[in-house]
Amino acid sequence: MSYKRAWDTVNDMNNLSGQALVTSMVGGKGGGGAQLTATAEKLIVVYRQVRDEHQRFLAAASADIDDFADYYPLIRKLAMKSSARNQFFGTVARIHRGAVNAKVVLQLKPSVHIVATITLESVESLGLRVGGGAWALVKASSIIIACSDQDTKTKLSVRNCLCGEVTRIAPGAVNSEVVLTLPGGATVAAIVTNDSVEHACPGDW
Repeated sequence: MSYKRAWDTVNDMNNLSGQALVTSMVGGKGGGGAQLTATAEKLIVVYRQVRDEHQRFLAAASADIDDFADYYPLIRKLAMKSSARNQFFGTVARIHRGAVNAKVVLQLKPSVHIVATITLESVESLGLRVGGGAWALVKASSIIIACSDQDTKTKLSVRNCLCGEVTRIAPGAVNSEVVLTLPGGATVAAIVTNDSVEHACPGDW
């Protein structure tokens, strides 16, 4: 692990906990180092106890509940909370690594993919691998809606294009939430201005 990566990890740990878990030390022949605080050492003990209890729970549930291994991954998906309006779970199909960033291709369905650009450090910290599962989280305000009809083809520079049918419009004072239903039943929610809703064509967007 590089020095920058280690330092970023230390900062993330302290920020997430709300108090210092790791303190840095400067100077010395080796260029300084880091030391766990008393809170961090206690946290490690508690974490190991919770981990062991969790493993015992999973073992007991697997023995008592039929097909527990098939349903537990779905329960974990449903338990995830995020402020992002659009949440897509899929399988990592490809990872193209560059000098700084990586392009991750997430397969939602056999013919539906979402491409995301993230840093190489994020690929490592998230443990992304081809064949593994991952979430794509997209805020409704980040969705771009384009209207097309039979006479013209819409050309966009955006990498991810999903076609669906408008199934709900919830107007607000300034903006409206537009919900598109994709083939297969998945939905995409977008926040657009009321003027855009009024001037857009009806039907498929």
